[in-house]
Amino acid sequence: MFGRRNDGQATPRKVVATTAPAKAEAPVAAPKPAAPRPAVAKQAAPVAAPKPRATDQRSENYYQIKTTIFNALIDTIDLTQLAQLDGESAREEIRDIVNEILSIKNVVMSISEQEALLQDICNDVLGYGPLEPLLARDDIADIMVNGCDRTFIEVSGKVELTNIRFRDNSQLMNICQRIVSQIGRRVDESSPICDARLPDGSRVNVIVPPLAIDGPALTIRKFRRDKLTMDDLVKYASISQEGAEVLGIIGKVRCNVLISGGTGSGKTTLLNCLTGFIDTDERVITCEDAAELQLQQPHVVRLETRPPNLEGQGQVTMTELVRNCLRMRPERIIVGEVRGPEAFDLLQAMNTGHDGSMGTLHANSPREALSRLESMITMGGFALPSKTIREMICGSIDVVIQAARLRDGSRRITHITEVLGTEGDVIITQDLFVYEMDGEDESGKIKGKHVSTGISRPAFWERARYYNQHHALAAALDRAQG
Repeated sequence: MFGRRNDGQATPRKVVATTAPAKAEAPVAAPKPAAPRPAVAKQAAPVAAPKPRATDQRSENYYQIKTTIFNALIDTIDLTQLAQLDGESAREEIRDIVNEILSIKNVVMSISEQEALLQDICNDVLGYGPLEPLLARDDIADIMVNGCDRTFIEVSGKVELTNIRFRDNSQLMNICQRIVSQIGRRVDESSPICDARLPDGSRVNVIVPPLAIDGPALTIRKFRRDKLTMDDLVKYASISQEGAEVLGIIGKVRCNVLISGGTGSGKTTLLNCLTGFIDTDERVITCEDAAELQLQQPHVVRLETRPPNLEGQGQVTMTELVRNCLRMRPERIIVGEVRGPEAFDLLQAMNTGHDGSMGTLHANSPREALSRLESMITMGGFALPSKTIREMICGSIDVVIQAARLRDGSRRITHITEVLGTEGDVIITQDLFVYEMDGEDESGKIKGKHVSTGISRPAFWERARYYNQHHALAAALDRAQG
């Protein structure tokens, strides 16, 4: 049978027996006392079936049994042959071998415990081990692993400790290696920091010893399987219906947009929603450190930066990607996150015929976002007067959208702000929509609403007229004021 070692000493189905003593071992202690004979069916009733949730309760004895069975499996199985099988066949093969090991070692477990053990071991060998049940849950936004025995998750904006744990730091390190190797990267003592992504686009950061003192630290920013739309943001009260309509028009009429916000405020989600209004006949090029945008248009080119190799060579920075975009005939350039000198090249692109380009950056307000943009250009070594840089920002950026995560964990779009120009050395902006908080309810949830500031003719009105969207824009602003 595939997946087992073939040393010529036993038939494939009996190969497991070669790893066990000649006679059956004494029963391995199970979480519940059992009769001497391995009557598995009779032990099913007392123990409730473990569920694949972040709060699974597993006894110390369960992990000891799992370690024993897992080690026996590794001694028995031929991983080279197993790698030749497809996922489903490999899982069936592992389950067959584990069942034989359980029988030979006379392990007494309930049916539900045995099923959980089989699932865990299959995840360890073929998947991401204890992370699999967390990755399967769509309500989790972040997974934070602090060493082998402490795993936190974020659910509904709140961080909570789980009982998920790893066998040891070596298992956690192996899973980290498995994740980063999928995109051709590595993480070890010589290269202890790595950014990567999962196949579904979820963003991954790994930092390992000697930089991480208490063991490998793994952080996963999960992506939903069903991509959020602007209608979903309205349903979750992240933006009002009228505000969502204005954002849709901003995306359609090719305004240059900067999305700012703190960590975990929903910038990338909002950027994904805005890209949903891009016409299908436009050529879009994305530049990211870890490819996580999920554009649905047919003409999209996705670019990703590359870290240096062991010799410090081969690095490709965001600045180089943005500059290369200009040679690829883009109609829109989407930068996943602006954090350095690439800000200058992005502004140049926005101001030279690539209308509708977008990017995100970390800032706590629209005005701070513009100041940070200026700082990035200055730090890039461009010896330009401050006034020139501010005029360039005003000539490039049309709208700044501010996202925030409030103290109750909810995410809101707090400002939709236009960039009007400069007055002296000061950049002039005006808010179209702002989020006003009205306190909190009995459960601690923040109450508030999005209100219009009364602007009936925004600065991009002529652009909306050019794309025949001015009637829809006027109607949305009128309803917001009414």
